[in-house]
Amino acid sequence: MRFRQVHLDFHTSELIGAIGADFSKEQFQANLIQGHVDSITIFSKCHHGWAYHPSVANEIHPNLSFDLLSAMIEAAHEINVKVPIYISAGLDEKTARLHTDWLQRNVKDETRWVNGFMTPGYHEFCFNTPYLAVLLKQIEETVTNYDGDGIFLDIVGERDCYCQFCIAELRSNGQDPNDLNAVKALGKKVYANYTAKVKEVVHSIKPGYSIFHNGGHIHRGRRELAQMNTHLELESLPTGGWGYDHFPLSARYAQTLGMEFLGMTGKFHTTWGEFGGYKHKNALRYEVALNIANGAKCSIGDQLHPRGRMDEATYALIGAAYSEVEQKEAWCTNVKNIADVALLSNEAAKKGEEPEGHGIGRVGKSDVGAVRMLLEGKILFDVVDLEADFHTYKVLILPDDILITDEIADKLQGFLAQGGKLLATGRSGLNPAGDRFVVDLGVKWLSKNPYQPDYFKPHFELQSLNSAAFIFYGEGQKIALEGGVELGHREDPYFNRETFSFSSHQHTPNTFISSGPGMVESKQGIYIAWNIFDDYATKGSLILKETVLYALNRLLKDKTLQTNLPAQGITTLQYQAEEQRYVNHVLYASPVKRGEDIEVIEDLIPLHNIEVILRLDSKAKRVYLAPQGVDLVFEQNEQGLSYTIPSFECHQMVVVDV
Repeated sequence: MRFRQVHLDFHTSELIGAIGADFSKEQFQANLIQGHVDSITIFSKCHHGWAYHPSVANEIHPNLSFDLLSAMIEAAHEINVKVPIYISAGLDEKTARLHTDWLQRNVKDETRWVNGFMTPGYHEFCFNTPYLAVLLKQIEETVTNYDGDGIFLDIVGERDCYCQFCIAELRSNGQDPNDLNAVKALGKKVYANYTAKVKEVVHSIKPGYSIFHNGGHIHRGRRELAQMNTHLELESLPTGGWGYDHFPLSARYAQTLGMEFLGMTGKFHTTWGEFGGYKHKNALRYEVALNIANGAKCSIGDQLHPRGRMDEATYALIGAAYSEVEQKEAWCTNVKNIADVALLSNEAAKKGEEPEGHGIGRVGKSDVGAVRMLLEGKILFDVVDLEADFHTYKVLILPDDILITDEIADKLQGFLAQGGKLLATGRSGLNPAGDRFVVDLGVKWLSKNPYQPDYFKPHFELQSLNSAAFIFYGEGQKIALEGGVELGHREDPYFNRETFSFSSHQHTPNTFISSGPGMVESKQGIYIAWNIFDDYATKGSLILKETVLYALNRLLKDKTLQTNLPAQGITTLQYQAEEQRYVNHVLYASPVKRGEDIEVIEDLIPLHNIEVILRLDSKAKRVYLAPQGVDLVFEQNEQGLSYTIPSFECHQMVVVDV
């Protein structure tokens, strides 16, 4: 896979004329060169259903008079730019008008994506209908006739479908369409059949050809879904609904899978399909730096104007980011993430089940809150599923709602037996019924706390405030000590805030009376009796983060990395085995909310005198800034390897040769 990719959309209505009329090989090439682009995903078929080349399996766009796909492939290959080919798999609006019976339907018999005659938009197809055969012919034709460098299939995934084809199959198998489990099982079967058929068709023509099926999110805990692809593309447009939380969480999981992957952002101010909208160049610089700091390659989304002329402003913008990536690639190839801590994702523990939508809804509040704390606390971590090897980590976090099945219990026992520690919060550690701790956390479960919110009184010093009981909004559990040591207690309010019992503007104040332990340490680790990560994702109280970081610092006696990088800064440590070197990435930017639910990065503030201490197994031979090649003074002693980054803006790599 190439490092500097563009994903070029071209969803173009038949109501627009002169399609591709302004396409010029020279202008196309000049913009790719200006953008420092080395791979561009171009289009065979768009969401409207049209082909952009002569076609027997499909119909060429009625207002396109030449083979645009072939012209773009020739132009790109001439300057050594790869060209994966895009096919809209799930959406095909011209066919949707002809075959409404092939469309997906929900339990209310409504179509997916757009409902209602007067609403503009697309309609999604079910792959359990004759549409699949139509799509496979289109894929076969494109792969056979065009010298592309892979295939990208969009708008796909497992669906709960109630179309007549799916209902008929359920009933013919003696299953009840009212049984949601049966519907879900059929959805999994249909999607697996679709990916298998695509692979069969594509690899029978071009063995080893790259294939990616895009559903907008890589499901943690569903490795079999990831492995239906030859590589992964993490669609994650921060301003397009995914937010700045999504990519770090997804990347820290994807890198554990041993597959090549890239991070996909967009040049748009908002999201896909925005003409005339441009992200600030500093935002793109930061987003692609975040990609390579997390072991990913890069992709930036764009959309071509119907007349086929590349937008010079877009490629000047992309070039500002990719010119920097180009200089850094040598230190970002074939890397392994170094992690002290593993976060067992709630989504992964639930086998990839997650809500619809973007943002926090897509990634899960507990997972988001945990990742925010780990990033802000400069803890080196991976996000893991139940297939991961826990033994490689010092601490395993069970965030908020990890109920302990037999499968999880067996893995935890092995992890704890070899000296690993747990940080569990909320209901984590309880049996599936939620009424008994399966893992020995030094506590006994009594009940869910009837008071919410309530208060936590720590028995240790915090960085910001002391001598207070702090409001915790998350759901809490009432516990009693059973061999553990209390690190803080709970204080209940006088009463819950209800219609006929309330005091002041918000919640009721605390009674100052201990109502039992709230944070407990045992030989196995530390337990915090609230959904503290969910609370941090929604409320952002710094006391929540300080409590968790205090716990992690107690459990991590010898952290691999320490730094004075500010809270909004991000640091990772990657290892290149062939080169025998570590690469310490440091990044800094502060997204600011502008408008509704859009975070903008505009100013990049330089940071100075960033101190880093690394505990490595090997002695350092050389420490230097990359790509600048400037040597840094360093010191090695029993505390570790220490160096200072004099200053940086946005992103800096420090290379440690060992």
